[in-house]
Amino acid sequence: MSPRLFFSPVQHLGFAWFAMVMGFCGLSLAWLRAEFFWGALAVWVSAVLGVEAACILIALMLATVARLWWFAQAVRADLKHPVRHVFVAAMPASWVLMASVGAAHWGFSWWADALWMLGSAGLMLVSGVVVLGWFRSDWRQDRFWLGMTPALFIPVVGNVLPALAGVGLGHPVWAAVQFALAALLWPVAWGLIGWRIRRLGMWPQRLLPLTFITVAPPSVLALSGLNLGTTPWMVAGLWCVALLFLCGSTLVARGVFKQAFGMPFWGMSFPLAAFSALSLALSLDRVGGKPGP
Repeated sequence: MSPRLFFSPVQHLGFAWFAMVMGFCGLSLAWLRAEFFWGALAVWVSAVLGVEAACILIALMLATVARLWWFAQAVRADLKHPVRHVFVAAMPASWVLMASVGAAHWGFSWWADALWMLGSAGLMLVSGVVVLGWFRSDWRQDRFWLGMTPALFIPVVGNVLPALAGVGLGHPVWAAVQFALAALLWPVAWGLIGWRIRRLGMWPQRLLPLTFITVAPPSVLALSGLNLGTTPWMVAGLWCVALLFLCGSTLVARGVFKQAFGMPFWGMSFPLAAFSALSLALSLDRVGGKPGP
């Protein structure tokens, strides 16, 4: 059997698969915030989920390398696709979140610091490419507007993720810059998505689970803001915004669960975990507990 034939399954591996890592990391961080209520059990569950996320990340990275080597044309097709190209940001986002889980459990380490810096730079790079693509595209063509789905928040607002661990790893300025960039681009991305809905309608039914991604930006902006010293009223306000988007996303839940499970369903995992973590953080603040990492 030739190596190319052996690795043939990886040609169908898209960057969207890294959403699994994001979901497990988000759930791990959410469980860690529950330590005040559940004690050592919450920390143990968080650590197990973090190990699972690390194993999935390693497997996906090895598969991605094989895909780049044997099926480079499939990768180029993803980069040129009007919808799939934004999922490239899920890879550096998973690196940042994996580093955040490591820093939350074991503090500063060289591997968490290196992975965090690599992921942060990757998110900045992907965001720049996506934003520059807006100016180079023909806004009159429907092909351009097909890419305006909630998945756009991954590269555009994903810059808020580095602030989750940036302060603890010793990079508060870099984290704050990316936080500000994400806060600036969030309403811009919403404007583009809103115009797409007006022009072409909602995204296809198979992509309906991506609607829940709208919960992630305000949730992570609030969580990152806690680390950067954002005022409590702003954090509470962002929680209300996230709750509004969560309620709005439930309107499509019936259409989501009527279809067979697929990769878009993983797009629901991280936003729901982020909202849970934010809710726990606000609860800890009210009962006098430590908000956690």
